[in-house]
Amino acid sequence: MQSSPATPQPYVPPPSEAPRKTINALNFRQPFAWLRKGAADLIAHPGIAAFYGVAFCVMAGVLAAVFRSKPEYTMSIASGCLLLGPFLAMGLYEVSRRRELGLVPELGDSVTCWHRHIPSMAMLVLVLIVLELLWGRASLVVFAVFFNTGMPSTTGVVQAIFNPKNWEFVLAYGVVGGAFAFLVFATSVVSIPMILDRDTDAVSAAITSLEVVFQNMGVMLLWGGLLTFLVVVGMWLPWSLGLLLVGPLLGHASWHAYRGAVEWPALPAAELVTEKPGAVD
Repeated sequence: MQSSPATPQPYVPPPSEAPRKTINALNFRQPFAWLRKGAADLIAHPGIAAFYGVAFCVMAGVLAAVFRSKPEYTMSIASGCLLLGPFLAMGLYEVSRRRELGLVPELGDSVTCWHRHIPSMAMLVLVLIVLELLWGRASLVVFAVFFNTGMPSTTGVVQAIFNPKNWEFVLAYGVVGGAFAFLVFATSVVSIPMILDRDTDAVSAAITSLEVVFQNMGVMLLWGGLLTFLVVVGMWLPWSLGLLLVGPLLGHASWHAYRGAVEWPALPAAELVTEKPGAVD
């Protein structure tokens, strides 16, 4: 008598051998510690910080020029700055990363550090560009709804914001802008330094960033508020000269925010970056 064939078993994939990250529980003192560590990095390498500070000032100048000539596109350009800012700050992340490893940071390495991560960075850029375009479109819709006689001038926008009768416009504009700003912040707050640190894919980095934000909502909202406050203070000075200091400070501090929020198993000595150690100048 013939035996019946064995029932095929479903395929069970083997467990992943990739290092498992840990999302740390954060407290409200840590954002201020990140700022102190960022200040130490800035003081250690003022020349590199000055280079990036000038770049941030140029971004602010472009934003101000757009507001004066085409105020309806201000939110779109602001989102573009939020998109470009973290990628510009990647060079500052590289400086902080090398200092942690006991290596000598150099401007050339910080400027070109992104080229080793082009595929992941390109995908993350695509995601953030989509958010930026949606943000700009939503901003134009809000203007069109409340100013059906045409887009206002720069003076008209300022008057509309500070006119108590236009509280509905201010509320709608703030809610729309705040929602998209939160999405950009939550997606990028640790994803870009994680790509630099682990050379991971963009999807994993963005998911990790969202996990950090949603598992530490209060602390990360405080961190986002500190970032916003310091940027506004930096831009409040004439010609946004405060960004010469604030921009590099927040770039370095953002690296320490990632290191404080995401923990990885220690790598074997053979897998560590093999570069000549040197005294940090």
